[in-house]
Amino acid sequence: MRDTCGDLSDADRAREGYQEARRAYLFGKAVRDRRTALGMTQSQLAARAGMTQAAVSRLEHGGSTPTIPLLERLAAALDSTLHLDIAPDSDLSVAFTPRAA
Repeated sequence: MRDTCGDLSDADRAREGYQEARRAYLFGKAVRDRRTALGMTQSQLAARAGMTQAAVSRLEHGGSTPTIPLLERLAAALDSTLHLDIAPDSDLSVAFTPRAA
């Protein structure tokens, strides 16, 4: 809820922070799940996606929020189509599905 100056309350800021962390975790989990399903190491994914292994690790552990160009590179590196479902005030739905041959 916003106060009379239009600022968010502490509870709202905390809720937004939690939602952002939850979405980062869910995205990282989807990357990790697809990578391990392909039998790929973090280093192999990093090389294919033009990243460092440390950046892949941070991403998989929910420590960073990916940009659109990075999402595209990850989908290609994981031989996948990325499906995102983003709805206000709900969990992010993330799925990497194998690309059709």
